[in-house]
Amino acid sequence: MAVRQGLLAVLSDGPQHGYRIKTRFESITGGVWKLNIGQVYTTLDRLERDGMVKTKEASDSKLYSLTPAGKSELAKWWEPDATSETPPRDELVLKILSALSLGTDQALKVVAAHRTALTLLLQQRRAQMNASDKDMSLATRVVNDSLLMRAESDLRWLDTCESRLLAERAEQKESAR
Repeated sequence: MAVRQGLLAVLSDGPQHGYRIKTRFESITGGVWKLNIGQVYTTLDRLERDGMVKTKEASDSKLYSLTPAGKSELAKWWEPDATSETPPRDELVLKILSALSLGTDQALKVVAAHRTALTLLLQQRRAQMNASDKDMSLATRVVNDSLLMRAESDLRWLDTCESRLLAERAEQKESAR
């Protein structure tokens, strides 16, 4: 979640003070995404500069609220964006591609190491969720579900990478003969 759009979403509840925006953002995200208060105020200042947010002095602090432009920006963010041609930057993809530049064997080592780490992570998260699912907020359960499914997806992707890398290595050995 982009912090900018997340803060706009928080402000859709109505005018709020900066610290309340921070705590509401963290609550909405199930406590998974913590924000530094300085980051909140810097982002709010940029949103104000860009005409998305307006401020009103209230006692000894500012009260932030959405402008019509901010509401429009938030409405655009809610819409799906299936037109993106550039894949998002993903550290795991970058690791595999970087390792591949050093050779198939290095890439296979990185795949194996990440598969082991992700499998362990999945086991831990599943056990944690089963033990405390009833005590978690809905937001926390939704975030945990997302983390589990992304890890499962990464494992499937690593399996595909390994298959491609092994096929490439076999082709290289065959062509070397």
